[in-house]
Amino acid sequence: MENKTFYNESLTEHNVHPYHKHALEGATMALEGVNPSCGDDIVLLLKMDGNRIADASFQGDGCAISQASADMMLDLIIGKDREEALRLADIFLRMIQGKASAEELEELEESSVLSDVAHMPARVKCACLGWHTVKEMLEKKKDE
Repeated sequence: MENKTFYNESLTEHNVHPYHKHALEGATMALEGVNPSCGDDIVLLLKMDGNRIADASFQGDGCAISQASADMMLDLIIGKDREEALRLADIFLRMIQGKASAEELEELEESSVLSDVAHMPARVKCACLGWHTVKEMLEKKKDE
């Protein structure tokens, strides 16, 4: 019961008071992520300092899970280099598939509360929207 309470509290806090939902002055990368099945739509903004994510934010609208997940993701990846952020995104996406180890879940910090979404197939795309978007952005940068 305690884990479910923490899940609800974290989800509510990040949805109602998202720290990273705002315009980002000086963003060096931007990409829109859309979930056409439910209408979630975010624009992810990153400010890169070389290979490091110096700052990030998101804008847009969507359900509580998509908004909270994007906010939690940014808490985790700001300050990380591109490779580390990609590794964390891979762990998150494997967690949603039920394939991440307990040690990997610890690395996701608060984002790991979204592991329960794996049991809600209709909400998986919502939880993954920000993570897929950042992965696409950072992999594209890698190819440039």
